[in-house]
Formats: sequence, structure tokens, C-alpha cells
Amino acid sequence: MEEYKVKGLTCANCTRELQEEINKLPSGQTASLSYNTGKLKLESNVDIEKVKKILSSDGAYIEADEHEHEHEHDHHHPTGVNWILLLSLSAGFYIAGFLTDVFFNEYIAIGLFLAATVLSGYQTFIKGLKNLFKLKFNIETLMTIALIGALGIGEWKEGALVAILFGLNEYLEGLGMQKARNSMEKLLAIAPKEATVLDNGQEKIVKISSLKANQIVLVRSGEKIPSDGLVLEGKSSVNEAAITGESMPVEKDKDEPVYGGSINNEGVLKIQITKAYEESSLAKILHLVEEAQETKTPTELFINKFAKYYTPLIMIISAIVMLIPPLFFNGSWGDWFYQGLAVLIVGCPCALVLSSPIAIVSGITKNARNGILVKGGVFLEQLGKIHTIAFDKTGTLTKGQPFVEDYVEYDPKFLQIAASIEKSSSHPIAKAVLRKADGLSLIEPEEITTVSGSGIVAKIDGVTYFLGNEAHMKKVQIEEEIKAQIQQYKRSGMTLVILATTEKVLGIMGISDEIREESADVIQALHEAGIQKTVMLTGDHESTAEKVASKVGLTSYFAGLLPDEKVEKIKELSKGNKVAMIGDGINDAPALATADLGIAMGKGTDSAIETADIVLMQDHLGKLPSAIKSAKKVNSIIKLNITLALGLKLIALLLTIPGLLTLWIAILSDMGATILVTLISLTVLYERK
Repeated sequence: MEEYKVKGLTCANCTRELQEEINKLPSGQTASLSYNTGKLKLESNVDIEKVKKILSSDGAYIEADEHEHEHEHDHHHPTGVNWILLLSLSAGFYIAGFLTDVFFNEYIAIGLFLAATVLSGYQTFIKGLKNLFKLKFNIETLMTIALIGALGIGEWKEGALVAILFGLNEYLEGLGMQKARNSMEKLLAIAPKEATVLDNGQEKIVKISSLKANQIVLVRSGEKIPSDGLVLEGKSSVNEAAITGESMPVEKDKDEPVYGGSINNEGVLKIQITKAYEESSLAKILHLVEEAQETKTPTELFINKFAKYYTPLIMIISAIVMLIPPLFFNGSWGDWFYQGLAVLIVGCPCALVLSSPIAIVSGITKNARNGILVKGGVFLEQLGKIHTIAFDKTGTLTKGQPFVEDYVEYDPKFLQIAASIEKSSSHPIAKAVLRKADGLSLIEPEEITTVSGSGIVAKIDGVTYFLGNEAHMKKVQIEEEIKAQIQQYKRSGMTLVILATTEKVLGIMGISDEIREESADVIQALHEAGIQKTVMLTGDHESTAEKVASKVGLTSYFAGLLPDEKVEKIKELSKGNKVAMIGDGINDAPALATADLGIAMGKGTDSAIETADIVLMQDHLGKLPSAIKSAKKVNSIIKLNITLALGLKLIALLLTIPGLLTLWIAILSDMGATILVTLISLTVLYERK
């Protein structure tokens, strides 16, 4: 597929019609034209000249070079300077005509009104005439018929006002979408453009696209890290906001991973690139965010389908208004012809078609800024409808990192000896013991033997020690009081680490998977955001699951589940409710895929990005409640927009019953809906949270 940037798209409905025309070309069936992104995707064998001709029929064009077309085509674009100039001149002529009509000469006033009409409406008029000959009835066609009719019955003043207001409406509609697009483009611009590569000790500036794995790059203070890599030399704090949405800097030292797009705050870092830029976390994120704009939600698809039938329906109603009252109720042909023209103007579906895309793009952009990657509008819409959230335990509600939750020492040397035995081990539990004994001077064991599955036997200062679980203590005499303590730790869901000699127990540690500090607050915030049920699905045993669920405030939990059993639980929970599953994107992949919405945590890991519908780029759940609130707001805004777009048009149509509908009221009903829909949708971008 070839991809082109298209400028001059005037409205969402017109874009849809242009795509339909392109789809009719040979091999053009799969072509897509997105109003949201201004991008055209085509098969390479589609006749590009025919595509350009179709686009030009609506004043749009393929941008070969951004600077080349900057001035040449500015007049086509709704946000261009010439539009403002034309509308300003038109308004000036209109005001002059109005004053001339009142104080001087009616015929001079007509000339001024005609000048105002031509200046602001000539593009619409030309397009409308072309469409009329093709029997293609869209907004330009309807406006052209209405303008011809208005001028034909001598409504110079109203015809000019309609042309000016329609031009202003088109300008504002384009401006609103451009604002959302600019916000997205600003987000996409965070990608670095160049990298300083070290080649045989020499510095060389290269384009980011040419960067390959294993190359060494130099990143100075204030520069962006070009791609994912490992720090070889240097120490600095790095701003990872581009990846995670977190503004707090992260300290980086030798052998620590860094992400492309992060900013080096101070010092110089020498980094070995581990991925070519195209494969980096940032590139994948930006690609997915860009793609997300182009996916259509069920609501958008329905609106687009509805818009196809809306305009022909309005034309039938217009004909009825023009013909029925004069034919059957002795109405004035002139009055009802005028009313019918006004009904035609109400036939513009632009505000309706615009009700969804600006809000969706704004919602995706806002979440991406916060490090929440939503892979499409359909998933954003789904997020706002979630009733139940199911959580994996390890690495989601907990840190996935063992820590010493509690310990009892029966000998003052307990921690020192335990840490001395564990210091050479890379086991996660050994690291937890060492963290607990931080600051103590350690002793070098004389002998050390690992017993698979149970623990370690070590000799220190001639004394043999047993360190491990309960099964490892077969040769040790354990007192009843200590047995009671062991049972208490087991009931609390802790993993046991016991240190003993053959004669006595020196101490017991209760090891747990540390609960994330934010988990309890996040669960509470989720309930406040409208989530009805929070459920934990874990393979851990009952006592551990109960403890975690109780501490973080979950509504329920299911323990001892295998991956396929998690899938079955998700299916049960999904009966009648929308369910999201949150996991790490690796071992929870089946459950993530089964849920209505899969949400992964992973701080940019490939598996997380590829598996889920939504990715929390931070390594915690902290921003999930705000994402849900944002999604709910987007959904409510879309509903409000649809109500406003249809409601204002319905009011305008009802005014035909008493014969009160005028041309300027008709255009204001559409213009008012467009302005309201645009402004309300853009509020998503400017929410503080």
C-alpha cells in the first residue's frame, strides 16, 4: 500500500464521498481516505492521476512537498489565510449593501449583496453545479440549488447571508479538525530526527532511519535518545515522558535500559543500540497511535451510513414542502418555494458526521500524552462502557518482586547469617533477604551446598546452617511455639524462609510479593469512576489471594487458576457485562484476548504493545482511572453531539409547519451545531486530568 498526505479536505462527509469515488477505480476497492489524519492509502497499481482528479473535484490535493504547496494551495484549505480574507471582504460587502439598501439605493445594494455572495460562495457554487450535472447530491449541490433559488426569487440579502455563513461554517469545521490533527502531529513529532554515532572513535551524525542494532551512539545533555538501548558509559537522569507519560526523571547507570524518544537531562551517555529505530518502543507506539486515528467506531460507521440516506430524505421533504401546501392548501407558491429552499440547507449532514471523529482523535491524543496507548477509537469507546475489570495479581496489583513482609528472630545473628548464605545466589527470594539485611557486615561461608527445591546447607565458623523452606528442616528440632509462628505465616499467605542449626531455629522470615503502593487507591478510584466490579484472577493459593484482595479493596477474587481457567472465568464474567482484563501481556495473553478489552502493563515491552487493545506504558496502574474517565467523557460527548446535530435540525424543520423557517435560520441551525460539536469535542484535549 502507498501512503499519501492529502491537504484541503473540507469536511468529514465530503471525505467519505471522495473515498467512495476512489473505491470505484480499478484496484481502488481497498483505498482509504481519512479525514482524521488527512492520509490516503492506495494500492500501488491504482491510477494516481485519476485519484488526483477526484480529489481536485472537492479542492483537495496530494501533497508532494509540504513547502512546495504551502502557498500554492492555501486557498483550498479551510484554515487558509485566503478564506479569512474572502469571508472578511464578503462581510464588508454585506454590511455595505445592508446600509446602502436602508439609506441610498436598492439596486446598488443588490450589486453589493451579489458581490458578497460570489466572494464567499463561488467555490461551493462551482462544485455544486458540477455535482448537479452528475446528479450527485451533497451539501455543495444543496447549497447551490438554495442560492440559485434565493437569488431567483429576489432574496438577495438572505442569499448573501447564507453564502457567508456557510463559508464561515466550512472554515470553522476545518479549523476544529485541524486543531485535533495538530495536537496529534505535535505528539508524533517527539520522535528524534538524527543520532550521533561513534564509528572507530569518530562522531558522525546520521538520520534516525539509518540507525542499526549494536551501533554505539553518544547522547549529550538535552538530546533525545535515538532508539532503545543499553547504557555503556555515563550516568544521568532521563525524562521518559514520551514513553510512559511520567514527568519525573528516571536515574540511569551502566547496563540499564533506555527508550528511544527519552530525553537525557544531564551528563553524557554512551549507549549501545539494541533495536533499529523502526523496531523501537517509541516507533511502535507512534505507529499504533497514528493507526488508531483511522479506525472507525461502531457509532461512526452508523453515522456514516445514516448520512448517506439523510440528504436524499431531506430533498424529498423539501419537495413536499414546496408542492403540498400550494397544491392542496392554497399556500403561496413563492412562500413555500422559499421554505423548501430553507429545508434543503438543513440537509447538510456535516455537523452529524463531525460529532464523533474530533472527540475520538482528542481522546486518543490525550491518553497518548499520558502514556496510555489506545489502539483505536473502537477501544476508546469500549473503555468507556466497561462494567467489570479483572486483574492478574503478580506484576499488576503487586510488584512481582518478593520482599520480607515480616520476620521473627530467635538469635541476634539471624539476619547477618541468612544474608551471608544468600549473597552468592541470584534467586529473587535471596535478593529480598539481602535487601532486608542491607547495612550488615556479611561473613564468607566456608562451605555452601544448594538442595534443589528446598534450600541451602552452609558452614560458617564451623557451624552447619540450614536455610530454606519447611521441608528443608527435617533434621531440625522445632519447638511448638515456633511451629505456631510458622503456621501463622502460612495462613497469612507468606512464603517461609527458616534459618536453623540442628539444635535450634535462629529465625523465620515471611516472604510476600509486595503490593504496589498505588493499588488500593487505584481500585477505589476505579469504583468512583463507575466500575462496578473489580476481580482478581490468580494462580496463587487461596490465602495469598485473599490477603491481596482484602488489602487493595477488590470486590472478589479467584485463586489457584491455570491460564485456561482464567479464560473460562473471563467468559463467565462477560455474560451480560463488558469486561476488561489487565495483565502483563505475556502469560495473560489468552485472557487478554478473550476479554472485551485487553489492557496490558509493560513500560514499552514488545509483548505488551502487541497483545493488548490498550497499553499502560507506565509500570503501574496509576493513570487507569483517568483513562476510563476520559473514555466515558468521549462517549458522553459523542452522544451529546449527535443530539445537538439532529436536535437543531429537527427544530429548524419543525419551523416549516407554521412557515417560519428562513434561509438564515436554516444555515444557522447547521452552523450552530458544527460550532458546538467542535468546541465540545476539543474540551477533551484540555482537561486537566
